[in-house]
Amino acid sequence: MDNGRWEEPITFETQRLGQYRTIVGAAEAARALMEDWPVETGDALARAKETCLAVLEGREPTAAAREAFLAAAAEAGVFVRP
Repeated sequence: MDNGRWEEPITFETQRLGQYRTIVGAAEAARALMEDWPVETGDALARAKETCLAVLEGREPTAAAREAFLAAAAEAGVFVRP
């Protein structure tokens, strides 16, 4: 199974103010979306979870998980460092 490693990591603010986490691939993104996300529902969140799984199963390109993660972050109002 491919871990879906991204070329460019994403650093986002966790639910604890001022604490950041860096994600480098689809496996970490899936874990963050399931365990450390401020909301439990949302269309972009559901798509991001599905896309991460599809990347890990080799059904989608790695970049799809990164884009889906960013969309879920925007939907949830999660701050992503530029």
